[in-house]
Amino acid sequence: MPDLITLEAKIKELEAQVDTLRASAPDDKLSMVVMSGDLDKLLAAFIIASGGSAMFEQVSMFFTFWAIPALRDPKKNPPAKNFISAMFGKMLPKGSTSLKLSKMHMGGMGTWMIKNLMKEKNVLSLEELIKKAADAGVKIYICEMSMELMGFKKEEMIDYPELKLAGVAKFLSDAGSSKSTLFI
Repeated sequence: MPDLITLEAKIKELEAQVDTLRASAPDDKLSMVVMSGDLDKLLAAFIIASGGSAMFEQVSMFFTFWAIPALRDPKKNPPAKNFISAMFGKMLPKGSTSLKLSKMHMGGMGTWMIKNLMKEKNVLSLEELIKKAADAGVKIYICEMSMELMGFKKEEMIDYPELKLAGVAKFLSDAGSSKSTLFI
């Protein structure tokens, strides 16, 4: 039968292990990379972000490459750009209302049908989901490198309370300490 000193030592050892586990436990966060610029995938991303805001203390979305144009504000005119940046601006969607479906786009017919079906079934539009995410405190980070490559400027992005430019290190830091990490 163990003596009192042995039991006290074992308790201290277990307490140290619990402290180590607590220190390395993930934070109550959801982090996601949003790379797709397709309407259906962005709808999913914002539905998950909004739902996640009810479950997690913090939700952050890291927009990169083809997802960035969805955050452009069609009412804003960007500052002067070089030729390649101007071409990216003309060829890519300008805002969430001009996105296409990833499948069954059918020259715009599929996108029109899904938007009408969503309205008929009282499903929030992408624009409404973005507002809902903003109201819930979801943070949006836009990849600085992707912005620079594509020639986008922060001045042409939507007005969103928690929108910031960041590097991949910011996302990796968030993701590394998150309970859940997604790639859309």
